[in-house]
Amino acid sequence: MSRIGKLPVAVPSGVDVAIDGAHVTVKGPKGTLSHTVAAPITVEKGDGVLDVKRPDDERQSRALHGLTRTLVNNMVVGVTEGYEKRLEIVGVGYRVLSKGPTQLEFQLGYSHPITFNAPEGITFTVDGPTKLGVQGIDKQLVGEVAANIRKLRKPEPYKGKGVRYAGEQIRRKVGKAGK
Repeated sequence: MSRIGKLPVAVPSGVDVAIDGAHVTVKGPKGTLSHTVAAPITVEKGDGVLDVKRPDDERQSRALHGLTRTLVNNMVVGVTEGYEKRLEIVGVGYRVLSKGPTQLEFQLGYSHPITFNAPEGITFTVDGPTKLGVQGIDKQLVGEVAANIRKLRKPEPYKGKGVRYAGEQIRRKVGKAGK
């Protein structure tokens, strides 16, 4: 039995869960998220909890059991607390400017500034010229936007310059040996 899949998903007060066949919709103080559950898996609403069940021990059912439970739990956490990814910019002259809560302008060593627009449901916070945060209720979307920002200038291994996640360790290489 899946250790993750058999855990119940606690539904805090103020969160409304609607199950319509294979479609699960979670509504909370921060917004609404929905997910369509894969075929053999079912989600049942209990007393303050959600239970994710699988019909058999087939390989596909076992694989989807824990995944579905985690996705439903991420929706519940997202509409109550939300998610945030922190990024840091390292490099001389590299900086970020906020052009409102949904637009950023980066100076990353290119000949031009880069403007980055947030998709629906994502907001940015800028804490100084080299620190920024990506916030939203959808964990997958927050991670994807943070990865796209990091992709603008990945950290390079010689000096470590570029956009990195907060706390990320960059494996450094030794430069050319002098004579």
